[in-house]
Amino acid sequence: MNFEYFIAKRIIDSKAYKSSVSAPIIKIGIAAIAIGIIVMMISIATGIGLQHKIRDKVVAFNGDIMISKFGDNNSQESESPLSLNQDFYPDFNSVDGVSHIQGVATKFGIIRTEDDFEAIIVKGVGTDYRWDYFQEYLVEGSLPKYTDSYSEDVLISQYIANRLHLKLGDTIQTYFINNDFNQQPRILPYKIVGIYNSGFQEFDKTYVISHIKHLQRINKWEKNHVGHFELFVDDYSNLDVIRDQVYENTPPEYNTVTVEKKFDTIFEWISIFVKNIYGIIGIMVLVAGFNMITALLVLILERTQMIGVLKALGSNNWTIRKIFLYNASYLIVLGLIWGNVIGLGILLTQKYFKIFPLDPNVYYVTEAPVYLSFTYIAALNIGTFILCLLMLMIPSYIITKISPVKAMRFE
Repeated sequence: MNFEYFIAKRIIDSKAYKSSVSAPIIKIGIAAIAIGIIVMMISIATGIGLQHKIRDKVVAFNGDIMISKFGDNNSQESESPLSLNQDFYPDFNSVDGVSHIQGVATKFGIIRTEDDFEAIIVKGVGTDYRWDYFQEYLVEGSLPKYTDSYSEDVLISQYIANRLHLKLGDTIQTYFINNDFNQQPRILPYKIVGIYNSGFQEFDKTYVISHIKHLQRINKWEKNHVGHFELFVDDYSNLDVIRDQVYENTPPEYNTVTVEKKFDTIFEWISIFVKNIYGIIGIMVLVAGFNMITALLVLILERTQMIGVLKALGSNNWTIRKIFLYNASYLIVLGLIWGNVIGLGILLTQKYFKIFPLDPNVYYVTEAPVYLSFTYIAALNIGTFILCLLMLMIPSYIITKISPVKAMRFE
């Protein structure tokens, strides 16, 4: 058995060690490591979870990449139609990483009831529409099923339904302004078949999902015309690379914009979460490290006579330092174990029982989302262990200054 490890283990297993003067300080050091890892795990899990959740909500309404004619990129309403007869539709095979492409159109409208009205954007979608996200957001009814025939079925948000006192099965009158302002507004009846709630109020209070054929008829477009294309990617981390490739593989009169570019304010805001996470990790590692330094110094002070005896028997400074570093490693690991047990318990409770709500008007979500990954949990534990151990290398140097003669007389 390794000599240094053997001595360190004997110290740890000693009853005198557990009831010594240093015991409370050691417990504080272990608690600091545990609290640090809990706070870091929660900050990473909720920070990344919030980023992903908000990003997914924005992508649900807009796709990862949008293709439209130049000049239409900042418009909320489709102005210049694009033909579905494209080399890149219905499958964008020329670019790796594009999982889906769909043609959609948008138009401003007004829902009017007997008592109230609400300005909205009607998003027209067709048979190629990807409903994955809205399946998750659906709170009542069912998703519309569009075919090549006209359908009056629509999906509205819970926000709009509550505002206008609407329910499933109701027929709503929607007014559309013609491009020719001299003509009367067009009125279309829609039947509510589903109600969704994404928790992203900025979009919930705006979007109603309908059949694209209605917008084609109002805009006097051909049946193969859409307002723009929405693309979804397999790997979001490669979004900018895929966007450049998509741009190179589309006609020169078409522009491609990523969802991050179109909604840059939202994505700049959620990018702050990463900076906050780094700040929290740095602070907690320093706090835990300094507590362990204090515990190590107390251990060295308490074992001064033992250090003198070991030096007198021929042990060198590095051998003795390793004994105390083994001891400190045990305390760090103990703190990490407790921190992981408690931290994962809190995160799993939040993930499945959602006990901590958030204000959707501020955070765009109704509860604190949790992102769990073995990769970041392992990296966090390994990184904390290594950094704390490196911080302990400096105070362990004090052992080299202890004289054997003076140490053996130390009381």
